[in-house]
Amino acid sequence: MNINPQRWPALNTGPRPRRLRGRFLRQPTQAAVHLLMLGLVGLACLPALAQDAGAGVKKFERVEVTGSAIKRIEAEGALPVQIITRADMVKAGITTAAELIANLSAASNNLTDGVSIANGGSRDQMGFNSANLRGLGTSSTLVLLNGRRMANFASPGDDAGVDLNNIPSAAIERVEVLLDGASAIYGTDAIGGVVNFITRKDYQGLDLDAYVGASQEGGAGKRTASLAAGFGDLARDRFNLFGVFDIQHTDALNTSQRKFIGELQIPQRLPHLLSSYPMPANIFLSSDQLEALQNQGFKINGRVPSTKTINLSAPQCNPPHSLNLVDGIGGPDGCTFDYMRDLELYPQSKKLSFLGRGVLALGDKHQAFVELALSEAKTHYVGTSSRIRLRRANELDTALIPGLDTALPGEAVEIRARLLEAGNRKTALNSRAERVVLGMSGSLGSWDYDWGLNHSVNKVAERDASGYLLYEELIDGFRRGLVNPFGPSSAAGKAYLNSIQVNDEVRSARGAMSSLDFKTSGSLMKLGGGNLALALGAELRHESTDSKASELLLSDNINEDWTPGDSQFVKRSRRVWAVFGELVAPLSKELELQFALRHDNYQNIGGTSNPKLGLRYQAAKELVLRASAGTGFRAPSLNDLYRPPKSSSTSVLPDPVYCAANGNDLRDCANNWSTVIYSGPNLKPEKSKQFSMGMVFEPIKDVSLGLDYWNIAKTNLISTIGEDIILGNLGKYGALVHRYNMDEGIQGCDYDPDDYEICFIELRKENRGKQRSSGLDLSFEVRRLTSPLGQWGAKMAGTWVLKSEKQTGFGDDFVSDLGKFVTTGAVQRWRHRLSLDWTYGPWSLAVGNTYSSGYTDQNSAIDTNSGTMVGANKVKAYSLWDMAGAWEASKSLTLRAGVKNLLNTAPPYSNQAYHFISGYDPSYTDPRGRFVYLSAQYQFR
Repeated sequence: MNINPQRWPALNTGPRPRRLRGRFLRQPTQAAVHLLMLGLVGLACLPALAQDAGAGVKKFERVEVTGSAIKRIEAEGALPVQIITRADMVKAGITTAAELIANLSAASNNLTDGVSIANGGSRDQMGFNSANLRGLGTSSTLVLLNGRRMANFASPGDDAGVDLNNIPSAAIERVEVLLDGASAIYGTDAIGGVVNFITRKDYQGLDLDAYVGASQEGGAGKRTASLAAGFGDLARDRFNLFGVFDIQHTDALNTSQRKFIGELQIPQRLPHLLSSYPMPANIFLSSDQLEALQNQGFKINGRVPSTKTINLSAPQCNPPHSLNLVDGIGGPDGCTFDYMRDLELYPQSKKLSFLGRGVLALGDKHQAFVELALSEAKTHYVGTSSRIRLRRANELDTALIPGLDTALPGEAVEIRARLLEAGNRKTALNSRAERVVLGMSGSLGSWDYDWGLNHSVNKVAERDASGYLLYEELIDGFRRGLVNPFGPSSAAGKAYLNSIQVNDEVRSARGAMSSLDFKTSGSLMKLGGGNLALALGAELRHESTDSKASELLLSDNINEDWTPGDSQFVKRSRRVWAVFGELVAPLSKELELQFALRHDNYQNIGGTSNPKLGLRYQAAKELVLRASAGTGFRAPSLNDLYRPPKSSSTSVLPDPVYCAANGNDLRDCANNWSTVIYSGPNLKPEKSKQFSMGMVFEPIKDVSLGLDYWNIAKTNLISTIGEDIILGNLGKYGALVHRYNMDEGIQGCDYDPDDYEICFIELRKENRGKQRSSGLDLSFEVRRLTSPLGQWGAKMAGTWVLKSEKQTGFGDDFVSDLGKFVTTGAVQRWRHRLSLDWTYGPWSLAVGNTYSSGYTDQNSAIDTNSGTMVGANKVKAYSLWDMAGAWEASKSLTLRAGVKNLLNTAPPYSNQAYHFISGYDPSYTDPRGRFVYLSAQYQFR
């Protein structure tokens, strides 16, 4: 049952959110905050006025590591930080930030290009690639560039986070992943952790890089080139200018180019998850019409139909797209459309990025800098060809259907057709990012300082490029007999389809973030183990979102791209301010304490103070023990609060009320029910408590082992209730199900006292229940192990999840997704990344393995033909090996050749019904297969 979402009224957005009260700290006035910030900026500028122009520049020997605002020589602090260097990326053949995140063992259920292939399903935030640490959600993972925020992906949706396509990957020097959540330094919304992409700085010389790769079976080829150039020595010339330009082009990958798609046997295993919209079209009869045909002895291919779904071309249909499957959704007398033969698994994309940085020395202790980052990602998503459903007499009656014109004269039947002649639906997604940071850093006496003015913008434009048709004009083409749903159209019909193709930018969005931040750190006094260090900081931030729709989209005249929903206009903004402090107290040579406190205040939401306590104990020369504890606070995003209603549909689910009246026959009472998703203007912040404890053991030089236990508990989860949970507990959530026999006065749900079928299910963002997650992070590293056969190294980072569960509502039982696909995905119990390195003179070799353990499948899909559940399945473990070798031909030239997915491992079979792609889970798998690449790097220093 489908409804036209244009019939839904715009809902009252409700009263303005109330400020949080109670235990939260009293808020200072805005005027006081502005005066404080102006004073801090003035303080930062004083050193520039007192500079000694003739002095040299002293380079800092101390470094600032993600998780602390205090520079120190020793990087192994109280908080677990995983570091991925540029060399690690090159050895693994990683060319994008999204590929790097996919290799993190602590990441789970990331948003990927495979998940974004949403034509024919939900169009929510298409093109968004994100990081999701601990599986706690994209919105709970903070992504930084050089320690500062970027604007979130602009398109409205359920997730708030940085689009990894906008990270200038060629400029990355290293990535620091803070695995301890809720950072009191960067923002307590980092409940899952922090990913800090750090770019090259103070670079001199010229780097030319080129990369070309191809998959063994074709498709998904890739070509990249980058140019990095820098000049000026800070110590000698008192300035440095540096820039990196990167271009990447990736070819599309079609399902027809991968034999594993056929080997998954989707038509045999999951026939009920395919489509009832084939070409030629299926005809859906009423019970009376079927009985009339049977009484007349009407035959299709020599047999009288026994089901209400028939196809005049059965059983030949139109393979390989349209098949006659006895157990398919089209039934034995109809045709089933295998849409997995009609789409792309990997989109064509083109990415351009530039990062420029200029640094000017001001005296011997101060630097002014400006940083510019520009990026553009153009991605072309290709989904299935358009569908059309005709069910009214004025659209297509039996007079235009050969055979039925005499068997059922003058009657209207329902037609479900696939418009192959119109071509696949193609969506062009353009995500652009602009970021400018202007600031200063340096020292005053023994105190370091750093301030920055940051302006960041993300713009997203979505175009229906082809395959989408004007709806009213398409219907007119059927009425006039120009478009033939049962076979090839005439030349005039094909020309008509081309004339009503849509090529329009239908959606656009802009998200912006401007901030002014300041921090300073220095020593207060001597303690038993060193100096008591203090860091203080503050931030003012302004966030805004603006989404629009085209006039054509608002006219509701694009077939398969209906409105309203995510097409309505939204323009919102808010102010945020924060202050923080950090103390590092080395009580003795063995024991160090770290304490941090952060206060965040969000306009119309309120404020909260969140502490972080860390401990580092040098138990022995070879052993470091560490622990931390803290709280977190994630305010609802602007999209959580204000995004417009969005229409969608469920997977095939049973309705207990309808089933009770139909003898619990799933063939009649299970369906794809319509849903409407609403934001929540009165949402409260999510809160968290987390702690970790672990150790780093270095039994011999250059060999280390790490083990950390982590535990995170979130409350006031911002989410909707899963439609499966709603229908499974109507006693508690029945008010969210709207039926035609409910006289509620809702437009689009025409009142009928005898019709208890579902009109739509209401999915509203609210604060619901708790989430608990815990596990172990394990690491192992061998560095520079020398032998007569060369130098060896090894590195392993793995995550063993002990608990991952959440409540769907307050008072509900906890539901675990650990090792089990639940609603939207699974959290694998074990994930790791292992790499082995060998170097001998100018030659080197690297072997890597990325592994995810198996899990229990979704196992909830319903076959509406047989009325049975899908057969239970266990998804196998997924292990990918890669290998790369390099030759340093000279000091300037390095050549590299590598193979990804060395064993050509295909994604494991899955019966999941959540993602549009069927047969496997696209959220963590790579459909490219064996992929060979060559790269060259030329350095001129």
